Amino acid sequence: MFSTTLFLTAAGVGLAVAAPVGPMGMLCIRRTLTEGPRAGLAIGLGIAGGDAIYGLVAALGLVSVSQFMLAYDKPLHIIAGLFLLYLGIRTMLQKVPADNGSNGNGNSDKNSKLAAIGHAGALKAFASALLLTLTNPQTVIMFAALFTTLAPRGPFSSGVALTTVFGVFCGSIAWWCFLVTAVSLARHAIGHKLRVIIDRIAGFALAAFGVVEIKRAI
Repeated sequence: MFSTTLFLTAAGVGLAVAAPVGPMGMLCIRRTLTEGPRAGLAIGLGIAGGDAIYGLVAALGLVSVSQFMLAYDKPLHIIAGLFLLYLGIRTMLQKVPADNGSNGNGNSDKNSKLAAIGHAGALKAFASALLLTLTNPQTVIMFAALFTTLAPRGPFSSGVALTTVFGVFCGSIAWWCFLVTAVSLARHAIGHKLRVIIDRIAGFALAAFGVVEIKRAI
């Protein structure tokens, strides 16, 4: 049975969990600045999707799956750290494109490029964000504690579990939509030099997060 109160509470928790700016937030901001809102939304959807998958694992009591993921906690952190380190270094070395073309076509070339990135790269951005989110099996523990806290008194039914997972997913998506919209609105007002600075800072932050993840596994 669907509970509006439980859904809204879970959505608030999902929003609070997603809001702090971490490596995925930096990645979302950076991709939105360089490739447009479609890439940023794909990143956000991948993150929320990963949280939803782990939430379902915890909610449905798939003990064998959660134990397997937790058993390989250290290798997963190393994989996540190396991937973040790679993204950070690539971001710092990558050239930031200028806002406008100089070949007489104006913004048409830029728009066509962004459209190509949107169609060809959105799925790749979603998949990379989903896999990166799934490298943190501690999320299962977080959701298990969340369900215990939010669940109403009485038997923990599948309806309660799915309502909680759906609420957290919606709250997370709401944050990523807000973040992508805000960055997209500011994107056209930011000059090329400032975008270069932001890109370098984002790259350094991603690399730093990667080093931290690797250290956690050592």
